[in-house]
Amino acid sequence: MSEPEILFCLHFLGGSARSWSPLARALDGALTCVPLDLPGFGEAAGKTGFSVDAMADHVAQAIRAHAPAAFSIAGHSMGAKVALALARRAEDGTPGLQGLAGLILVSGSPPSPEPIPEERRSKMLTWIDADPETRRREARSFVRANVGRDLDAETEDKAVDDVLRASPAAWKAWLTSGANEDWCRRIGVLRTPALILAGSEDADLGPDAQCALMAPHLAHHRLITLEGVGHLLPLERPEALASLVLDSIRERPRRPEMAEPHVPLAYAALIASERVNSRLRGALDTRAEPPDPAYDPKALDPVELGTLRVALARVLPMPGLDLAARIDQRLAAGEGDGWRFSALPPDPDAYRVALRTLDAAARAAHDRPFVVLDGADQDALLTLCEQGELTVPDAPDGRLDADRMRFWFEDLRSDAVRLWLGHPAALARIGFSGIGVGGDRPGEIARDLPGFRQTGLDAPEPWEPEPQTIMPQQMEAGR
Repeated sequence: MSEPEILFCLHFLGGSARSWSPLARALDGALTCVPLDLPGFGEAAGKTGFSVDAMADHVAQAIRAHAPAAFSIAGHSMGAKVALALARRAEDGTPGLQGLAGLILVSGSPPSPEPIPEERRSKMLTWIDADPETRRREARSFVRANVGRDLDAETEDKAVDDVLRASPAAWKAWLTSGANEDWCRRIGVLRTPALILAGSEDADLGPDAQCALMAPHLAHHRLITLEGVGHLLPLERPEALASLVLDSIRERPRRPEMAEPHVPLAYAALIASERVNSRLRGALDTRAEPPDPAYDPKALDPVELGTLRVALARVLPMPGLDLAARIDQRLAAGEGDGWRFSALPPDPDAYRVALRTLDAAARAAHDRPFVVLDGADQDALLTLCEQGELTVPDAPDGRLDADRMRFWFEDLRSDAVRLWLGHPAALARIGFSGIGVGGDRPGEIARDLPGFRQTGLDAPEPWEPEPQTIMPQQMEAGR
């Protein structure tokens, strides 16, 4: 795809198209910046249609009017959720959007319901309909609360004016509905390259939220934290944003390549030999396929899958093998081991609720999502799971208690080991040669069957590959 020349820009709640003026000046013609007013804001304050879908319709119409061969979308906060909806449409082949080359997501509202504290949401809903003096005072307070350091007077005044000219109906619709729309499964996992930007001083949509709630939806992304910046990066640091945007377009973010589990040549030769029947060979070849970086989960949602990946990295670190995706495939296909603890719901439900419980326990203990904790803190929580002592906060949506988390964690470890031991690299590592006793030739007499002839101790068959010698440090590194 050709390099984009147009950057469509979607603003934050209370912003407008002119929120992007500092970025446009900083780009200085290196990229054509096309800022758009979303319905209910800026020059479009009189327009309706405040759902994520309706706003995406509005933007799609503007994109089609420009008919660019290639373009990117920058979405800030509220605008990021709309940008994700457009990216999903583009990847699904919606006419007029095929030229989407990349996303710039600035302090983005994630596909999941946005993590806004209810007290803050309630206050924002109250003052938007207040008298003019109160509205202006609260609008200025809103802008100041969302920056890492004070804006210059002119920029702040324009931001306050944008908040004041926003439609109260649109403002309230986002806080009560749009921000709460759950697009997690609808967005799934996108292949579109994305740059995720977060301010270190952003209370709700900072680096932790972007890592836990946004990144799992983007197969090829780079997450950058800007120190000292709050929620309003395009107003706070437009020059830095311009530089990051141009760098991202010149070199699209991609997931780093990971070495696949190694299958020694001798073992690969055994798999390819006539000693292994074709059905087993096909199964082993399937198990050895490299992971898809844009794997879209079927039983779990992308956020749950992200938590599972991080947990498995502590339980059984195997670089280059996506055990989490394989567990999700098993859950979706109903291919379990035939039993479950009676205290647990069916496996797909147990995994979903357990992963959400683990994350809730991390937030209760550390005020951070599980996926961003350091390894020692993750291990401590998983050890509590193992011991049946995990502290589980109460929630109306239902969570597993400590005892049931112990049962689930036992299932998780069993599933991980079973999937790993079924991989040809693991079979080679332990020197398992039992795969070589079959073959596809029917009706052979016993002496012609490709089985074992030597039955004494330390008497391997000539065709058996030698087991690998594994050093302790290799086991620790998952190599």
